[in-house]
Amino acid sequence: MTGDRLRQHFKTLFNHVEWADRLVLASLREAGTLPPKALEVYAHILGAEHVWLSRINGVAPRFAVWPTLGLDEAERLAAANVEGYGTIVSIITAESLDTPVTYRNSAGDEFTSTLDDILTHVALHGSYHRGQIAASLRAAGRIPNPTDYIAFRRGAPAATQRDGQAAL
Repeated sequence: MTGDRLRQHFKTLFNHVEWADRLVLASLREAGTLPPKALEVYAHILGAEHVWLSRINGVAPRFAVWPTLGLDEAERLAAANVEGYGTIVSIITAESLDTPVTYRNSAGDEFTSTLDDILTHVALHGSYHRGQIAASLRAAGRIPNPTDYIAFRRGAPAATQRDGQAAL
């Protein structure tokens, strides 16, 4: 892929992250009484995004991987994450994606990963946990906002159920 194509690819992925995080926040605000762990998992998504951004930038994180956040604080952290990743994806090149980033994980172990792998991980990591939040909201009788990537790209929910059959 060319540098412009890669930059656009990561810009689209992180636009999805922003969109999906915003929709989860809206679902949590609309839920009223939150299911157990829903806010904790959402805070983890944002905390992990923040920690990876800090590692990329070579600075100490201000938040833990599993921070305790209220909805308003989560909204502010999400906005800061969007700004930080927006800056990175606006300047990446094919060459810069191979840049090694050395960091210590939350257990203190040292690793080195490429910028490409870190950005890909961050874009994918939240999807897993957004699914957990959606499942907990459904179990509590709520209807979560759809956050699938294809729903983002289409501008419409990705799946429905008709007569017990899932349609994509």
